[in-house]
Amino acid sequence: MKYVLDSHTHTLASGHAYSTIREMAYMAREKGLELLGITEHGPAMPGSCHDFYFSNLRVASRTMCGVELLLGVELNILDYNGTVDLPQRILRQMDIAIVSMHIPCIKPGTREENTRAYLKAIENPYVNIIGHPDDARYAIDYKELVLGAKEHGVLIEINNASMQPGGPRVGAMENDREILNLCRQYHVPVILGSDAHVDEGILNFTYPDQLLRELDFPEELVVNTSVDRLKKYANKYK
Repeated sequence: MKYVLDSHTHTLASGHAYSTIREMAYMAREKGLELLGITEHGPAMPGSCHDFYFSNLRVASRTMCGVELLLGVELNILDYNGTVDLPQRILRQMDIAIVSMHIPCIKPGTREENTRAYLKAIENPYVNIIGHPDDARYAIDYKELVLGAKEHGVLIEINNASMQPGGPRVGAMENDREILNLCRQYHVPVILGSDAHVDEGILNFTYPDQLLRELDFPEELVVNTSVDRLKKYANKYK
């Protein structure tokens, strides 16, 4: 498959990443991307940026180095009712919004609690992508998650960083395999995310691409192959 966009990356504004917006845009151009999503960690993540950072994103250019930019947020789910760490008045301004669970922000609950947290979060009309729901520390009912994503018009992310050896999550490869099989069964689109925290990591889909090939996953369900496909989901285009 030819990938033309990467929806999930971070700059030094996230506090534990290492490149600027311009450096990320330049690398995206060098790698032949048409579009790059820059989704800084929400303010509940230790060391990340304040609400003011997100409310002021209106001043930043949405085209740089010939690449279209979607500037947004990787929200943190804070409780099992799907509460996230930006208010609606700011969230509605984001070009794109991913919602994820991170250990510093929410402790793993039961399978039912974790599943409910995601399903309640994606009821928010400004949430576009379910971020890396593959961490085995957060047990999930994946059938319910896939059907919920379909109902609310939200994309499920297959995250490269999750599957990297020594990476930040546990048991991701097997969980992503289950997610992809369910997405094919119920015809639910997915989006690949590098989760790059440095410019060289942009468009690194090594492990998701391997899994898509192994499962012979249908190309028409992979949003990264067309900016037009993404336009059905991202806040900027709605």
